[in-house]
Amino acid sequence: MQHVLMADEGLPQEPLAGGYVSEVVRVADSVRRGPGPNADFVHRLLSFLEQVGFDGAPRYLGIDPQGRETLSFIEGHVPWQASRQVNTRTDASLAAVARLLRRCHDLTAGTALAAESEVVCHNDLSPRNTVYRDNGRGLLPVAFIDWDLAAPGSRIHDIALMCWQYPGLGPGVTKVAAAARQIRLICDAYGLADRRSLIDTILWWQDRCWRGIEAAAASGDAAMARLMAAGAPEWVRREHTWVATNRRALAAALA
Repeated sequence: MQHVLMADEGLPQEPLAGGYVSEVVRVADSVRRGPGPNADFVHRLLSFLEQVGFDGAPRYLGIDPQGRETLSFIEGHVPWQASRQVNTRTDASLAAVARLLRRCHDLTAGTALAAESEVVCHNDLSPRNTVYRDNGRGLLPVAFIDWDLAAPGSRIHDIALMCWQYPGLGPGVTKVAAAARQIRLICDAYGLADRRSLIDTILWWQDRCWRGIEAAAASGDAAMARLMAAGAPEWVRREHTWVATNRRALAAALA
């Protein structure tokens, strides 16, 4: 699967914003980054998605002479700052991102990549890992990036993560009913029939997230230490508290 690319030392390398976990640079029409611990699976997954014609993920191009994985650059807007994510919370954008996820899930269902699970999950879905373009109707998603955590899993795991991250559930929400409606919109656009465990799965993600960052930082993981320094665990704990406090209203909207 791995093939080494020819040297391109003469090309400029442009750092890309938003990388807490690893340094990411753009070189011409490609993106270079250090391979993650799950790199072989991710490369096989991206190659498979290319083979089946899914255009919602970058293409895996190989390994460069510096040992970095090389992916195709997808033109568009990545709102890695929270303040820039407001424009991705329109009904049209939320419905489109749910449909994009459904397409990806359906393509991986029943494949060797999914193994004994329902589908292959992205496991790190958020506007920060989504490329958007404005085609005259506002920002709409065109691709998911940063597939390092992809693994076999259940559809509900990715959907719950999407319902947490894309509407921005947490203390910043001013109207619980509006957020509940957006969660239902995502589930409707995806076509999720059984929604009984959705809110519990959102809470599971949030608990897992802040505990995981703290544990990894304590063990010496530099990337997680940076997230700790940025206050990520405390903010996720507040989001967990908000969802737990409003779980009845959120669940009622899904019934």
